[in-house]
Amino acid sequence: MAVTADEVANVVLSEFKKLPAKRKPTVRGNGLHEWVPLSGIVAKGPAFLKCVALATGMKCLPASKLPQANGVAIHDWHAEVLALRAFNRFILDECKRLTLDSTFTSDFLCRTSSSSLPPFIWCPDVSLHMYCSEAPCGDSSMELIMASQPDSTPWSSPILFSEQPDGQLLGRGYFSHLGIVRRKPSRPDAPPTNSKSCSDKIALKQCTSLLSSLTSLLISPKNVYLTSLVLSESQYSETGCTRCYGFDFDSSPPGRMSCLTTKPPTWADGYKTSPFKIETTQHEFDYSKRTVTARSDKISPSNLAVCWTYNKEVEEGIIGGVLQGRKAFDIKGASAVSRMKMWRLAVEVAEGLHGPEGELLKELKRGTYDEVKEESVLLQSRRKVKEEVRGEALKGWVRNTGDGGFRL
Repeated sequence: MAVTADEVANVVLSEFKKLPAKRKPTVRGNGLHEWVPLSGIVAKGPAFLKCVALATGMKCLPASKLPQANGVAIHDWHAEVLALRAFNRFILDECKRLTLDSTFTSDFLCRTSSSSLPPFIWCPDVSLHMYCSEAPCGDSSMELIMASQPDSTPWSSPILFSEQPDGQLLGRGYFSHLGIVRRKPSRPDAPPTNSKSCSDKIALKQCTSLLSSLTSLLISPKNVYLTSLVLSESQYSETGCTRCYGFDFDSSPPGRMSCLTTKPPTWADGYKTSPFKIETTQHEFDYSKRTVTARSDKISPSNLAVCWTYNKEVEEGIIGGVLQGRKAFDIKGASAVSRMKMWRLAVEVAEGLHGPEGELLKELKRGTYDEVKEESVLLQSRRKVKEEVRGEALKGWVRNTGDGGFRL
């Protein structure tokens, strides 16, 4: 039986409500009421519906700080991106338990044959869904941003699928340029970032799957694609979402991913184009901007981000890309979903496996983090997918480099 948008939203909202007060926005001493976006990943199986990962957050690391991150600080902790990182952490923890405990049976993963790589596969009868309390930043939300402006003149002659006007990634500016890759929005006086918008990252996931590079060394991407994206009804723009995520060239407006269907890509190892449905819910998050505004006219975005996973391996607060209460870039402040911690966990899983996984361990211990991602022969198919999608559908994608030279 198909899952509804309300059911997806409710299971995420219910899990967030169970978190302790220290993980939630608050009312500051000066009377400001905090708000924050929430996102979650939901798994629907034959007999269950579970939120397996959720996150809140709305900030990212400036490009100038990346060399200091050293695998410790998270680059992008917008709720949508942090939820995806938490989902990958959840999968790695499931893999570790399957590796160490022969009596454990996962509702989500199973081992492939002893002679194949990757060694795990997502269960084919378990579908994946994503909930977002706010419109993902970037192209899918441009109409909503413009509707909130006093003057919508820039929409008089929209420029579809253009290149960036100055060769740089745009945040909220240049409203008339639609269908382009954008960076995370920020205040005009904030240091620039090269972190791509949530809209762009989610659009790419329709081709790369929800898996990260390191996780895809352990799990086949074949079944790890979103079936639906659920948005709050007030945060849905049909025009923006059709253009941003769509694969239909004949739609109005045409989907920017449509170039991948006019000339179907030839990808291997389970990679494919997998469009998701976009559905809406009237259920509101208790700490959405709209809900908080209804309670008070004195509001402020929260500095606190939170991530959580179903298997209880992760429940933490994050400020400035590191664990709440830790100094910036302090290795003791590395989140469970940081590059360093995720890489170490992937190595632990590979070390616990037997048979042909010796090759897998060799790839994971190749050298630097960048060398694993960019040189592993087991990631050739993934790199091809990313290269083609960024070169054709998501043109102008500027890589966020500077934090890949660290080692375990």
